[in-house]
Amino acid sequence: MTTPSRRSPAAAIAAVVALCLVATVMRPAITAVGPLIPAMSADTGIPLAVLGALSTVILLIWTVVSPLTHGLGRRLGLGGAVLAALIVLAVGCVLRSIPGSSLWLWIGTGFIGVALAIGNVLLPAVIKRDFPTRVPLMMGVYSALLGASGAVGSGLAVPLSGVGGGSDWRLSLLLIGGGLVPIAIIAWGLVSRREMRAHRAGGTAAGGLAGIWRDPTAWAVAGYMGVQSTVFYVLVTWLAAVSASTGRSATVAGLDVSVFQLVSLIGALGIALLMRGRGARLTPALTPVVGLIGIVGLIVAPAAVGFWVIPLGLFSGSSLGISLTLMAERARDHRAASALSGMSQSVGYAIAAIGPLLFGVLHTATGGWTASLLILVVTMLAQIVIGVFAARDRYVLDPR
Repeated sequence: MTTPSRRSPAAAIAAVVALCLVATVMRPAITAVGPLIPAMSADTGIPLAVLGALSTVILLIWTVVSPLTHGLGRRLGLGGAVLAALIVLAVGCVLRSIPGSSLWLWIGTGFIGVALAIGNVLLPAVIKRDFPTRVPLMMGVYSALLGASGAVGSGLAVPLSGVGGGSDWRLSLLLIGGGLVPIAIIAWGLVSRREMRAHRAGGTAAGGLAGIWRDPTAWAVAGYMGVQSTVFYVLVTWLAAVSASTGRSATVAGLDVSVFQLVSLIGALGIALLMRGRGARLTPALTPVVGLIGIVGLIVAPAAVGFWVIPLGLFSGSSLGISLTLMAERARDHRAASALSGMSQSVGYAIAAIGPLLFGVLHTATGGWTASLLILVVTMLAQIVIGVFAARDRYVLDPR
């Protein structure tokens, strides 16, 4: 992409459209898997518990690949690295859907995990570079598109598997995960071609920014990413089970999860307003209070779960948007933003991978949900404290 100050209105619109297309393909490839796991198990003979580990594999790949992505961005440029990620995503979706050996399922999932890790890390840096005066707005749009496309992917997975009259989960995963990827590749390639040519002519940018791992501001942003991700993945994994335990049908419990995801879009879009002026200092610490209302409500009056998913959704969407915004705004430039994004997402997803497992273990040990939900209360209280430090007007890698 070209420098913002040199961009014509048409080029600016093209850049926004390309960014939105990339955001739209960043989640369906993984959110479509959950609803199809029963059909996948019946077809392949792989136990449900093993197939459930597909999401854990993705999180672990993100943990490992995220800190390496900044180096890839230096070598290929942000535009080239994101384009490479889109191509790897397309390859992964095709490999995962190859009939025959179930090995292709795991190989394709690995490719998809690597591709999404690169996109997760570099897109906040792209927004920092190309929309420096509109970071909260563009980060809110980006976060909302992640949530919306993920929800659509979950909702369409089962219906699309029956398009041919049977139950073809491979076709469904291919269409949902990879259907829009070729369009995103073309759009991103067009808006990034000038930047990629300039990067090839100029050579690899210097500076690995390894000091990011010793920076206290970076650790505050990483901690914020970790605690908010923990709550999100716990709720996505267990909210339906919590809802069903109150006597609601499986269908209604699934709707509760859908409402949670849809309301999160409002929270994500609200970041553009909340992170302006003084709000940038207050919002990271105050947002978890909204989530605490929902969790305490589930503990005290679980039968009203259909209402409590509303504050939980607002909290979840806004927390993700805040985390991504902090990755951009706590950095002086897009290179530092890329390094901060890689470090904080690596730490964040490592923490998040523990949450759903611990939540389930506590439920099994106690036979109820109170102890498990109290873990989320502690996590949100920690988010309030971390938010105070992460929101301070400081920048990573600045001399202390």
